[in-house]
Amino acid sequence: MGHIVLLGMNHKSAPVEIREQLAVACKSAVNPLHMLPHLKHVDELVFLSTCNRVEFLYTCANLKLGTDEIKGLLRAHMGLSASTPLDSYLYVYEDLGAVQHLFQVASSLDSMVLGEPQILGQLKDAYRDSVEFRTVKTILNRLLHKAFSVAKRVRTETCIGSCAVSVSYAAVELARKIFGELQDKKVLLIGAGEMAELAAGHFMAQGVRHMTVANRTLERAIELAKRFRAETVSFDSFLDAMMNVDIVLSSTGAQEPVICYDDVRTRMRKRRNKPLFFIDIAVPRDIDPKVNEIDNVYVYDIDDLQGVIDLNREERRKQAQLAQHIIDEETIKFKTWLNSLNAVPTIVAIREKAEIIRKNELRKTFSQLPNLGEREREAIEVLTGAMIKKLLHDPILFLKKKAQRGTQPLFMDFTQQLFNLQEDGDSDSAMNCDGSDNGDDEDNFLQTLKK
Repeated sequence: MGHIVLLGMNHKSAPVEIREQLAVACKSAVNPLHMLPHLKHVDELVFLSTCNRVEFLYTCANLKLGTDEIKGLLRAHMGLSASTPLDSYLYVYEDLGAVQHLFQVASSLDSMVLGEPQILGQLKDAYRDSVEFRTVKTILNRLLHKAFSVAKRVRTETCIGSCAVSVSYAAVELARKIFGELQDKKVLLIGAGEMAELAAGHFMAQGVRHMTVANRTLERAIELAKRFRAETVSFDSFLDAMMNVDIVLSSTGAQEPVICYDDVRTRMRKRRNKPLFFIDIAVPRDIDPKVNEIDNVYVYDIDDLQGVIDLNREERRKQAQLAQHIIDEETIKFKTWLNSLNAVPTIVAIREKAEIIRKNELRKTFSQLPNLGEREREAIEVLTGAMIKKLLHDPILFLKKKAQRGTQPLFMDFTQQLFNLQEDGDSDSAMNCDGSDNGDDEDNFLQTLKK
């Protein structure tokens, strides 16, 4: 069996500037999965892309060659030349390390906001894409389904989901930390997507009663405003709307900043330098970082939210420890399943050899009993098939159990000798022409056991 590998970058390994380039590439209509047929050393492939994470999960026989191909695929997807530094921003997990990391991602233990639920849905979307592109087979198919069940178990058996929810929640917590109370504050939401919707809900829960929504699609802005009893403003006019608010939360999907230095500087004069707080949770960033240089203007981007997620740290840590225990346990179970795959070729060979012998003996028997009817022949077929199945049940069960232990190679070798399954062996050589056992082979095997 080959290797399971996970290569990627996230908010921990790469700064927001690098992730911005990645986010732009990931919005491309071209999915990297379509390149799998051109990768000589990669067998299965799953591609996960979010605003703060990109990961390739793959299987390969040769670690170096397979990983080099995936790095080349990532560079091509980002439009980077071979000379552009990239390795320092990447992490690579191999085999059980990759399994454990995937379980942590699915369970939101590796997210910027611990316990946020969105990542599981994004991972399921990535799996659906891989199924559509037919880039998953036995190993990754089983692994992804196990990741989903592990995440469900973590949600069920821990309170990690109630300790922290999303980046939007963290953004509102940051605003509350800055202002103390939010009841009398006015908020402008730029963008009306899922992140903005979540933020609006959290703002309302904190007592905010004056919200304005600006979105490129007016219908969506009206829908969101109606739900949260907010007002709307046309997207072309949101800069002027900043004149009368205290907090601006931006989460558009623009490829370039929608708020620039001069836009804010000129309007701050009209505001008489009344403090204005920007919370930019978009990747790429919606707000030019230079805006933060203006007096009484404070800009927080998605990396700044890292400090907010430390709230209730101790309780989250306890829940994370419980979740990690579940992940460790499930990783060991998956290892057991992986090890059992090593016994599959031997088990298949035993069954195939038994079936060949059964059919050969039936053919001889039927040739000597030409008067047998079709019904009798079918009965004998069923009878001999059942006998073979029951006879092999215990040896096969024994092999599956031994395949999960360190003595696996020894028992596989003994079994192959016992059933004469070696590649250079002749399936008929274990039996003499008259059907009697070959005593020499038996003596040789007994000698092997003694050694």
